[in-house]
Amino acid sequence: MMNIARRHALALGLGLAAATLAAPSLAQPSYPSKPITIVVAYPAGGDTDALARVFAEKLQSRMGQPVVVDNKPGASGVIGSAFVSKAAPDGYTLLLAPSTFAIAQFVLKTTGSNSYDVLGGFTPIIEADRLPLFLVASPSTGFKTFKDAVDAAKTKELPYASPGTGSPMHILGEMVNKAAGTKMMHVPYRGVAPAVNDVLGGQVPMTYITLGPVAPYLPDNKLRVLAAASESRSPLAPNVPTLGELGYKGLVVDAWHGLFAPKGTPAEVVKVLNGHMNEILKMPDVQPRMTVLGATPTGGAPDVLSKTVAADYQRFGKIIKDFGIQAD
Repeated sequence: MMNIARRHALALGLGLAAATLAAPSLAQPSYPSKPITIVVAYPAGGDTDALARVFAEKLQSRMGQPVVVDNKPGASGVIGSAFVSKAAPDGYTLLLAPSTFAIAQFVLKTTGSNSYDVLGGFTPIIEADRLPLFLVASPSTGFKTFKDAVDAAKTKELPYASPGTGSPMHILGEMVNKAAGTKMMHVPYRGVAPAVNDVLGGQVPMTYITLGPVAPYLPDNKLRVLAAASESRSPLAPNVPTLGELGYKGLVVDAWHGLFAPKGTPAEVVKVLNGHMNEILKMPDVQPRMTVLGATPTGGAPDVLSKTVAADYQRFGKIIKDFGIQAD
């Protein structure tokens, strides 16, 4: 009887001990249990910042925790991206990045603390949107078609503006030069707004740009859209022909935005964020706000974003190398 009693006591003791050891894991708070930060590696006021604020507003209402946007600009987004890559992989520090995320370091050739591993240093959450690129001209040029611009560029030096060296817009400009046999001169700006302002003012005749920043100037013909660099005509500008339609096959360059977390972020956290973001992208009050920025929602599983990043890294990395594109 003593042996049986002892065995029961021992079993009870072991059970209590196991329960005690398990208690901390069972008591872990569910995600999220504190504020979330979305880092934007660019100044306030641009399209990435505007999108981040839309997503932060909606995530906060759905997740029951404050979601704040933290602008960490510098070095074409490298500084903010590097910051997030080194953050704790717990889902509380995220990065909303534009497509320059995949290619900036090819242009800047960064090393050390202000660098990040594009393909292996982050956990993809979701590809938020796609933004087709367009060639937009000042009416003062007299250009009514893309052919007009190409013909003029073959007879005189014709500058074009972009938001920065190594941006998708700059890369598209160099691809057009090669395909059309022109030597349009690249004029880099520090962001979208100053590039658009100088085309409006006539200081530069053209720019490659997404539609959002120029849309307010199209109804009054203050700017004119000549061509789209998308696979098919954009629903945002259905009357604008694609470069493919105009005979320049393969000149497809889309910009995009993606939400990332640091490498090692738990799968259950990724699932929560991806689920909320997919629902947010379908909201009837979110889609018009994205349209204003020239963005079409994408969504889907995290691997959609990882495939996009890998494809841009390979394709545009080679183009940057072949064209010798480097930061000034």
